[in-house]
Amino acid sequence: MSLFAIQDLKVRPDIVHEYPGPGVIPGSTAIVIDNGSYHCRAGWASQEEPLLCFKNVLAKPRKDRNKKDAEAAAVPTVQIGNDIVNIEAVRFQLRTQFDRNVVTHLHVQEQILDYLFERMGVDADGSVPHPVLLTECVTNPNYSRMLMAELMFECYGIPGLSYGVDSLFSYGLNSGVGSGLVVSCGYHATHVIPILNGRMVPDKLKYPVHVNAITLSRAEAMIHSYCSFAYDYMEALKDWALLEYYDQNVTKIQLPYNQTVTAPVLTAEQRVEKRKELSRRLVEINLRKREEKHAQDKEMLASLEAADENLDDEENLNFVLQEFELKGVDDMRKTIVTLRDRIARTSQKMNAAQTVVQPVEEKPVLLQPPPNLTIDQWVVETRRKRDEILDKKQTRKQRRQDLAKRRTAAAQERMRIISQLAKKEKGNDDFGMRDEDWDVYKSISRDGDSDSEAENEKLLEYEEVLKQHDATYVEPSSAPGSNIAEFHQLHLGVEKIRVPEILFQPSIIGIQEAGLAGTIDYVLKLFPPELRPQLIANICLTGGCANIPGFRERLHREMQAMLPFQSTFNLSLAANPTLDGWKGAARFATTEQFRESLLTRQTYDECGGEYFKEHVASNFYYPTPSSSLVVATAAAGSEVIN
Repeated sequence: MSLFAIQDLKVRPDIVHEYPGPGVIPGSTAIVIDNGSYHCRAGWASQEEPLLCFKNVLAKPRKDRNKKDAEAAAVPTVQIGNDIVNIEAVRFQLRTQFDRNVVTHLHVQEQILDYLFERMGVDADGSVPHPVLLTECVTNPNYSRMLMAELMFECYGIPGLSYGVDSLFSYGLNSGVGSGLVVSCGYHATHVIPILNGRMVPDKLKYPVHVNAITLSRAEAMIHSYCSFAYDYMEALKDWALLEYYDQNVTKIQLPYNQTVTAPVLTAEQRVEKRKELSRRLVEINLRKREEKHAQDKEMLASLEAADENLDDEENLNFVLQEFELKGVDDMRKTIVTLRDRIARTSQKMNAAQTVVQPVEEKPVLLQPPPNLTIDQWVVETRRKRDEILDKKQTRKQRRQDLAKRRTAAAQERMRIISQLAKKEKGNDDFGMRDEDWDVYKSISRDGDSDSEAENEKLLEYEEVLKQHDATYVEPSSAPGSNIAEFHQLHLGVEKIRVPEILFQPSIIGIQEAGLAGTIDYVLKLFPPELRPQLIANICLTGGCANIPGFRERLHREMQAMLPFQSTFNLSLAANPTLDGWKGAARFATTEQFRESLLTRQTYDECGGEYFKEHVASNFYYPTPSSSLVVATAAAGSEVIN
C-alpha cells in the first residue's frame, strides 16, 4: 500500500500579458473565450494554447466593521479566478455567473470579463477592438444570450461576436465533420448530442470525522487523481469486498494535522542533567555576546586612539566625536581609558570561561533481572506492572476530563462537597486551620488528580527494561494506536469506483434520472433504425470528466450490452478533453466561416441581442415569440375550445 499526501489546490495569480502579443493584430485577431462553468479559458485565436485558465468564480469578502476604512481598503474588494490563492478561506463568499451551466448573473460575468481582458493585456481606451468567439451551453436561452450580447457590445464595444458550443468545437477538432455522437461530461451537466451530416440535431436533446478537512477543492482533486470507472461495477464491488484485494489496492491520503508534542517525564537525575545542559548553553550564549561586545570595544578603541594621535585632522576628529557622541577631546581620552580597562577585564573572563571540562559520555547500562527470575519471567512481570501504571494514569486522565465537564458524576460530587463546606459556619473563612478540614480536602481530591513523580520514574524504568529485553516492544511514539498521522488518513477503497459510478447510476445518490448509458439509449431510439449506425460509428468523448481513467472502456462495455447483437460502433476520446473545446474554437476563429458568422453592432441594433448567426458548431436560432403573437395564439385556442 502506498501513502499519498493530501492535495491542496495551489494556484498562481495570472500575470498581465503584453499587448499586442506575437501574431496579434488589433481589429483582426479574434479573442476566443471558452466560458465554462468550472474553468474559463481565454486566449488569442492565433495561438496554440490559451493565455488564461482560471476558475470561473469571484470572491467578495465581507467588510469588517471593526476595521477602519483605510485598513479595509488595503484588502482587495473583489478577488477573481487565480487571484483567490486560498479558496477555502472564502468558500462561502464565492459567486459565479452560472445557474447550473446557464449564465444568469451578468454583474458577476462583467467583473470576470474585466479581469480576463485586463490579464490578456487588452488596452484600447476602454474598448476591446477584437472580434470575440464565445462558447455557450447547448440550447442556451435567448434571454441569456441577449444579455450577454448587450454586455459585449454596450460595455466593451467589440466589433463582432460569434457563439458556439464547446463540445461541438471539440468534436470538430477531433472527429471532423460527418455524423456521430458527442458525449460531453462537464462540471454541472452531461450532454449527449447527436450529429447528422455535420450538424447537431436540435430537437432530441435531454438535460440532466474530518468534515472540515475534506474541502470541496480537495474532493475534486481526489476524484481527478485517484478515481476511475469500473469496467464491471458489480464484479469490482465483489473484489473490493475481499480483504487481500483491499490491502493491495487501497489508496491512503494523508490529511494535514497538528502534531501534539507531549513533554517527557524526567527523573530527578535527568532534571539535574537538564539544568546542567541549560547552564552550559547559557554560558555559551553569554560568551558569544561578550565576544561581540569585546570586538565592538576594540573597534571603537582603535578609532578613538587614531583620532587622538591625529588631533590636527579636525574633520576626522569631529566625525569621530559625533559618531560616538562625545563632547570633546577630554571626554574622548576618558573613554579611551575606560575602554582599555573594560577590554582587559573581558579578556580575563573569556579566558576563564573557555576552560570548560568536557563531560564524559557514559555508556548505557544493560539492566539485569533479579536472581529469582529468568529474563522471560522478568519481562512478563515488567509488562504487567507497566500496564497497571498506564491504567492508573488513564483513569486519572479520564477523571480530570470528567471534572472539567459540568454534568459528570465526578464534577457534581465535588460541587456537592464544596457547597456543604460553604454552608458550614458562614462568615468564618478559616477552612484549613483544623485537622478535620484536611479530611474534607482529601475526600474532594480522592484518587489524585496528578501523576506522582515516583510512578513516572517507575514507568521509565519499566520501559527501559522492555526496550532492552522485549523484542516485541514498540515505543509509545510509534505505536499504531497513538500514531496521530495514521489517525488523520483517508483510506480510499471502493470509493475510488463508487464516486464516478454516479455518472452511470445516479440512483446511488437518490437522483431518479437515467444514467449516461440509459440517456444514450434513449437518444438513439429517437432516430429511425437506418440512421442509428451513422451516429454510433463516430462517438466522441469530451469534457473534464472524460479524463477519469476507465471512462472509455466502461462506456464501451455499456454500449456493447445496450446495442443489438453484432452492432459496430466506435468510441474515441478527445486528445485533450479539457482544452479541445477552446482549441477547436480557436481554429474556427481563423476561418472564413467565423467571419461570416460574426454579429456586428449594426445587426445587433437591428435584430436585438438574442439574435445570432448559425454555423456548424453553434446552437440553432429560434426567435422569441412576440407578446402580440402569444396573445393571438391564446385567443385562437380559446375559440377552438368554445
